[in-house]
Amino acid sequence: MIPLNCELLDLRALVAIADGKSFLRAAEQLNLSQPALSRRIQKLETTVGTPLLERTTRSVRLTPAGQEIVPLIRRLLEEMDGSLLGMMALGERQAGRLTVASIPSATVRFLPDVLERFAQEYRNVRVRVLDLSATECAEAVRTGEAEFGITLPLTSDGDLVFEPLTDDPYGLVCRQDDPLATLDEPSWADLSGRRLITVHMGSGNRTTLEAGLARAGVELRWFYEVTRLTSALALVQAGLGPSVLPRLACQGPDARDLVWRPLKGAEVMRTIGVLRRSSAPLSPTASRLMALLSAAWVDG
Repeated sequence: MIPLNCELLDLRALVAIADGKSFLRAAEQLNLSQPALSRRIQKLETTVGTPLLERTTRSVRLTPAGQEIVPLIRRLLEEMDGSLLGMMALGERQAGRLTVASIPSATVRFLPDVLERFAQEYRNVRVRVLDLSATECAEAVRTGEAEFGITLPLTSDGDLVFEPLTDDPYGLVCRQDDPLATLDEPSWADLSGRRLITVHMGSGNRTTLEAGLARAGVELRWFYEVTRLTSALALVQAGLGPSVLPRLACQGPDARDLVWRPLKGAEVMRTIGVLRRSSAPLSPTASRLMALLSAAWVDG
């Protein structure tokens, strides 16, 4: 039996030489100089008490003692490496914290179910969700506060990568007692003359909406302007007028008593996807959560 004071790299050195039949190849594989590799083999042979390699000017081969001990060392290294990888995976699943940023409409629609599935695999990984606007999501990802964001493609920053997940159409949202709610196929023209509620120009949703309306040649009269989609829903609920909002924004509890309808005549969409840093690979937990989110968008 090899004494416990033997170093792990000594064992790897012997196996590398046995596999490659060359000190030079083994030294390159282990990132060691040949003299350093030779010293490790000498130390190992001293520890074992017998030569393990036969060296000539042209070749190197195992001695009978080396042939007997290398299979044992190989199994030992394989078991050790497998145990370490298993412990790393177990630790990854059992502890830690993951921070993601998300626009509220995506949080409400898909994140609860996805987090439930994620928790079945990573029971002790705490997940922190930052409910932010699209602009704030991009900043959280850029600064590293969040590993990735579920948001809109608002940035042309070369340090960030956007991967589309789904398209979310804009449509009419109004109260159930609004005359617009009785129309089977409301159109953009039906909004003419109405005092409409919208979000402010600095928001990603407003930017996306205005760009889509310009392409479609549609002009609307915005009367009330708020900061967030939830505030727009509150004003609609209060009876101040209808609004034009993304479908996902109208699927949460804030819109349970409201009506959402697609608008005939021009299709205006926003794209929702994952925003991450191009220079920083995702952690295994973040990669798994992102995969679950992607699957949820497809299934949904």
